[in-house]
Formats: sequence, structure tokens, C-alpha cells
Amino acid sequence: MLILAGALLAAGALAAPVQKIEFWTFSMKPKFTPYFDGIVRSYEAANPGVKVEWVDFPWDIIQTKLVTRIVAGTPPALVNLNVPWADEFARDGLLQPVDALLVPERARYLPSTLQDLTFGGKTYGFPLYSNVAVIAYNRTIFQAAGIPHPPRSLDEQLAFARQIARRTGKAGLCPALAKIDGLMMQQGLDVIRNGRAVFNSPAHVALIRKLADTYKVGGLLKDSLFAEDNFPAAIDAYKGGRLGMLLAPPTAVGRIALDAKDVYAVTDVAPAPLGPTGIADGGWLIHFGVPAGVDKALLPAVGKFARYLTNDANQLAFAKAASVFPAAARAASDPFFTTVPPGAGAAEKAVAAGAVSMPHSHTLYVAGVTDYDELRRTLVKAVEAGVTGRQDIQRALDEAVAIWNRKLAKQFPGAATAQPVSTFVPDPDVDTSSAMGTLAVVP
Repeated sequence: MLILAGALLAAGALAAPVQKIEFWTFSMKPKFTPYFDGIVRSYEAANPGVKVEWVDFPWDIIQTKLVTRIVAGTPPALVNLNVPWADEFARDGLLQPVDALLVPERARYLPSTLQDLTFGGKTYGFPLYSNVAVIAYNRTIFQAAGIPHPPRSLDEQLAFARQIARRTGKAGLCPALAKIDGLMMQQGLDVIRNGRAVFNSPAHVALIRKLADTYKVGGLLKDSLFAEDNFPAAIDAYKGGRLGMLLAPPTAVGRIALDAKDVYAVTDVAPAPLGPTGIADGGWLIHFGVPAGVDKALLPAVGKFARYLTNDANQLAFAKAASVFPAAARAASDPFFTTVPPGAGAAEKAVAAGAVSMPHSHTLYVAGVTDYDELRRTLVKAVEAGVTGRQDIQRALDEAVAIWNRKLAKQFPGAATAQPVSTFVPDPDVDTSSAMGTLAVVP
């Protein structure tokens, strides 16, 4: 009888249901295969009733794969997304809020990262990592131009760029003007308000005029200035000693160390200035969302695994391996990021400079507009015409606003009830010359 009872217990254990959790990432293989395989093994060992399956897709097809699986009624439990994707999927009802799953450990995440994932008052993801930009600057060029310190605002960046051009004949700065909408938002300037484009205001014109004045005297690097991705041209110019300042993620400073040791030897770094909004430049949050249609009975197990996947220890390990910044507060303040060892070079200083800004990192984008990339290109062309002097700035922006509003009027016929959000309001008590700030989103 004892033998029979033991056999029945064993059979019952074998028959016990196993919870399967399938999670997707994008473009993590093969570099991070050991990391995610280790995550799966350690979690399954600690949770014998759970089977975890990791699937990785190229970044450019994961959205299509996800929609297909949601429509088929077989979504993965978790999926790697960026913030604009999450916003779009949430609006289309393809993601579900995770506030209840975050509750046990919500306070572990940087508030800025949760704000990025909050749409309509609900949170749609477990933050994983982000990045920020730092200012790398050539001390030799700064000394020749008579500049005593790194820039503390956008106005100083442009003023220093003009000074460098006048005194050294070199370019001072190479801003990513194909992302001018993000720069406007960081500076507290609306792109859209109440469903209509408003980037032709006197404040917008003044911003573009500052860029034009800097361009006219040679302060802006003209190589690929308005290209969709002008970073390759910018870093090549910096490595060649032709550019005074480089706005870039900390990893770029390591590339300078490898490719241009002479320039690296005279490079120093500082946190990139915050805009009047108190927002750090260069943020792009990646997280895990829960698709619509995931079995409600599975959600507690999904939440437990998601919290494990994005806990401090795992985020810290991933961030070190990927050269990004964790979205978990304790991991983001780890000495690896915040301590500058004695005799450290610019690359190590860049990591610490980025850590100063990380709590103020936000993903800047315009939400809720169909064919937004097409509209943004219209804005960039107008800015290019104004900056290069081919067209009066006010007229160029007026014409672009008219194009935008013809399209926006069709999508948002009732301007007072329009959905797009693009305004960030500064905290009046924030000192925006240093890495301190808060964010508010205005609908």
C-alpha cells in the first residue's frame, strides 16, 4: 500500500500542470544569448512549476510577428518594445496595463521610466534600460577658442560653437537636426497643441534663428547635418580633430579611445545640459510589455517573471554587458556607473556623467499621429531651408505648419478633443543648468 501510495503521488506530480511563459526580445542574439539563457535556467531552477521559453526576433519584424500572434489568440507572455511602439499598441488595444503586476516592486524603477510607459493614467510595461547623451569636448580646441568650461545649456552650446568657428576655423557642434522635433520638445516648445501644429511661433523661429546664426559662421558641422542619422559624420569629424563638441552616448567615447588616441588624450566629458523641461538628451527606453490576450490565470506568474527579469541584479548585469543604463533605481546608482576611479580617462568619466543624467532621461516623441515620419520630414526640410538661408525662417515654418495642419485636420477634426501629446512642462524650481529636473505631460 505504501508503494502504491508513493506511485500515485509521483504520478500526480508528473501530471501537475506546468505554467509556460514565452517572452520575446529583439536583436539580442547571439551577443546576449549566454545572458538570457542564464536568466531562463536560474528562474526555472527556482520555480520548478514554470517553463520559460525565450524567442528573439530582428527588431524590424517583431511588431508584425506580435500582431499576428495576438490576432491568432496565441500571444507571448512578454515582449520587448520601445516606448513609441508601446504607445501605439496600447492605443490599438494590443497591450494591457501592468499596474497590478508592478505593485509589489513598483518603487524599484526610476520614476522617469514609469512615466514614459504611462498612457491614459495606466502603466504599460516593465522598464529594462535606457541611455543618455554626454558632451565630449576637445580641450585643445576649447583652450584655443578661450572657452573655460563645458556648456551648461543649449544657448551655451551654440555660443561656444560660434566662438570655436571664429577663433579656430573648426566646427563646434553637430546637432541631430533630423530630430528637430525632439530638440523642440526638450526645450519646452510644443510641436503639436490641441491637434494642430504650432512650431511656427516666435519662440520656434528664435530657436531656428540661433541654429542659422551658428551655421552661418561655420559653427555647425555641415557634413550630413540634416541626414536621418548624422552621427557617423559627427564622430568621424570629432576623431579627426575637426569638431569641438560631440553629443553622444558614453559608448562613443570608448570608440574615440580605440580609433583616435591623440584626440582621446585631449578629450574631457560632462553631462549633457538639460533643457528647460529638465529632460536629459538621448533617452530611448526599452521595456517588456504584456500583450492583450494573455491568459488571465497566467498573469500572476507573468508578473513574477517580469519583475525577476527586470530586477536590480539582472538589469545591472545586462547594462554592464550592453553599455547602457539600468531603469532600476538601485542598479542605476551602482558604483559601476557613479564612481570615477583615480586616473580615469574620458571613457570612464563618460559613464559617470551619463549616470548623473539617467534619472532625467525620457523618450521624446509625438504620439498618436498617423504617418508622423512623413510629417517630420516636412518639418526637417523647412528647418534645413531656414538654417541654411535658402528661405526665410518664418515663411519656411509657416508653410510646413500649413502642410501638417491639412493632414491633422483630417485625423483630428475636433481640435479641442485632439489626442497628440508633445508638450513637456518644466518645474519652475528646477536648475536646468545641472542634471536636475521633473517631467509633466500635458494632453
